[in-house]
Amino acid sequence: MTSPSTAGWRADLKLGFQQRLSGTILGQCAHQGPLRVQRPFYPEGPDVCHVAILHPPGGVVGGDELRLDVRIETGARALLTTPAAAKFYRSAGALAVQTQQLTVAAGGALEWLPQENIVYCGARIHAQTRVELHSDAHFIGWEILCLGRPAAAEVFQTGECRQTLELWRDGEPLYLEQANYRGGDSVLKAAWGLQDQPVIATLLCTPPGPGLTDVIRAGWKSLAIPAPVGELIAVTQLDSVLIGRYLGPSTLRARRFFTLAWELLRPQLLQRPPCTPRFWNT
Repeated sequence: MTSPSTAGWRADLKLGFQQRLSGTILGQCAHQGPLRVQRPFYPEGPDVCHVAILHPPGGVVGGDELRLDVRIETGARALLTTPAAAKFYRSAGALAVQTQQLTVAAGGALEWLPQENIVYCGARIHAQTRVELHSDAHFIGWEILCLGRPAAAEVFQTGECRQTLELWRDGEPLYLEQANYRGGDSVLKAAWGLQDQPVIATLLCTPPGPGLTDVIRAGWKSLAIPAPVGELIAVTQLDSVLIGRYLGPSTLRARRFFTLAWELLRPQLLQRPPCTPRFWNT
């Protein structure tokens, strides 16, 4: 895969969340280029800091590089999301890069709830998310990918999308996922691949509580009826990680399934009731 062009936007955002006597604060916020945050919000009190990550241009083109570095320090708690989907536009040949490094120290907790990445036909992207946990840190998060634009009847016929999702604890891998989709490849249609479905999504939670997979399955069962043709959902637990998966035609349905899972997981993992991010209503 070729390297990105130097002609695109370069955006860097570094966020550091710290625990103080008054609660969690956004102690570090440094940015370069068009990647920023709204001011911190505290809709459930001072213990959890809610932040929305903004990309003012509204879309990513070939040659752009977006780099996000988030650090949750000891005892801090943060919920990060985005107010809208990320759009990766058709490229003339250059590669777009999105790198997200999320680090959570001992006693910290991160809820990573971004809206979906939409990859237009002809786009060329490499998107990487790496989560590093230390000691007893907690994490709930998801990644939602849409190849093409189903609402506009656009199929991912050309372009390429390489996606990496990694979850580590104390230097040991808990979950590693790598995918490489090329427009028009057989994997997009094959029964062993994406089965002609444009939306692929993964939810991760660690450490999971006992019996939560059955609780989520029961909740998802009510959402799955009626199900679009070919839609597949699943939840399982591998060692210390609960994993939810979605394959289907709709980012909206993927978010509904994952939001319900988050609402069920949050009280068990973080001992807090669900608090829907206000940014989703903007």
